[in-house]
Amino acid sequence: MSLTWRRPGRARLPRGEGPWAWLAAGSVSLSLLLLALLLGLLAVRGLGTFWPSEVAQLTLTDGSTVAGRPVKTSPLPDGEGRERLYRTDNRDLNGDIWTWIPVDDIEREAYPRDLVVLERSRWSAFIGRLVAWRPADGEQREGAAAWEALQASLAEHRRQRDTIERLKERRLLPLARRLEAEGEVPALVASLEDVQARIRALRAAMKGDLVVMESVDGRRIRQPVEEIMRARRPNAMSSVDRFLAWGHRVWRFLSEGPRAGNVEDGVWPAIFGTILMVMLMSLLVTPFGVLAAVYLNEVAHQGRLTRLVRIGVRNLAGVPSIVYGVFGLGVFVYGIGGQIDRWFFEQTLPSPTFGTGGLLWSSLTLALLTLPVVIVATEEGLSRIPDRQREGALALGATRLEMLTRVVLPMAMPAMLTGVILAVARAAGEVAPLMLVGVAKLAPQVPLDGEFPYLHLERKFMHLGYHIFDTAFHGNDVQAAMPIVYGSALLLVLVILVLNLTAIFLRHHLRSRHGSLSRY
Repeated sequence: MSLTWRRPGRARLPRGEGPWAWLAAGSVSLSLLLLALLLGLLAVRGLGTFWPSEVAQLTLTDGSTVAGRPVKTSPLPDGEGRERLYRTDNRDLNGDIWTWIPVDDIEREAYPRDLVVLERSRWSAFIGRLVAWRPADGEQREGAAAWEALQASLAEHRRQRDTIERLKERRLLPLARRLEAEGEVPALVASLEDVQARIRALRAAMKGDLVVMESVDGRRIRQPVEEIMRARRPNAMSSVDRFLAWGHRVWRFLSEGPRAGNVEDGVWPAIFGTILMVMLMSLLVTPFGVLAAVYLNEVAHQGRLTRLVRIGVRNLAGVPSIVYGVFGLGVFVYGIGGQIDRWFFEQTLPSPTFGTGGLLWSSLTLALLTLPVVIVATEEGLSRIPDRQREGALALGATRLEMLTRVVLPMAMPAMLTGVILAVARAAGEVAPLMLVGVAKLAPQVPLDGEFPYLHLERKFMHLGYHIFDTAFHGNDVQAAMPIVYGSALLLVLVILVLNLTAIFLRHHLRSRHGSLSRY
């Protein structure tokens, strides 16, 4: 019997683990905490921008009056006191939409219920009071009657704008493309002129109505109603009204296109373009990546050449993405695309069809970028399948092709989906190569519509990652663009999360179907 001395009061760690298990657990916890903080920041900044904040009316010590929405407070440059940034809008009157005001200069701060915020298609929003509503033909209205008449007029104008957009998308653009392809056919020309006449009539019906607005410092403007998108009184809204307005603005952000230099309204074309590009990229990269992995692991002789190929594939995964963009521009766009134009679209030259950036070349470039990831993940999954599975299938009389297609590949399917998940996560966030091979700052048409051939691979498209980059660094007003940047960043994370969760669900289903041997 041997005696072992232990220091009192100290627990003994499990053998073989030591402090490293706690260090690993702490690292995982820290990573999850940082991820939660990032998502929380994006959610608060991104979703908070859609909340209809109140508008303050300030009376300053010099007697002037300012109205605006408070944004942030910072110390003064000299360190004595603080100053507050207000979004005062009224660019056509003030020349800018931002005003820094020292906190000590504010004599009185109020939130009048009659302050109106107009969202306009030109300039910026307008903050002031509604004086009168003047219809094109009829009696002028003031006070509460003017506000009711303005709301009714805006609702009618929204219906007319929606009708114009439908006519453009469903009638005008298809007719214009047919004219470009078939020439001056009299029936097409007559149809096009009829649609244009209807659009002109709708636009003429929207003209004439005016509202008279007065800023808090007494200056008045006459604002055409056709240039007003929405009007609201944020200080008079209840909590329920604010929540409904917040939900409406979030829906507009998800379902409408951008305007005002991509800092107003929505990002629907960017959402659609991102998802469509990622799906097309996945369809292109998966078969080639799987076939390459099957050849390297199951068919090729395992010698020096195969090892060199594997090393090359792994090194390709570390090549900067902009290099792939340059390759795609030179080979896909100018090389293959230019040759396709010379063969099939010579009548449209020098205007290129496929010889310029588009959805097809962007998807191919990103497929090439993510190909090593799919190959490595699939080959690792194939190497984990025991040889007895292959030998058992061959012993039962299966051919080598049947053994690969009915035994090996189904068991390696989770590994393939792991590669696709990693490829989607990388491709959805790439920006640098897309700038060279097809992404656009503003694409008026999405690549998928109801016109044959329905999926237009030659069109440029918008992408959430590039939208974030362009809005944050190329906009005229960075401060105004930041809320859209946060909202788009949160949306990009959610899009990647949804795509990944879909692939993870399929992987889990295949794992449970083929047993524990297929786990990777």
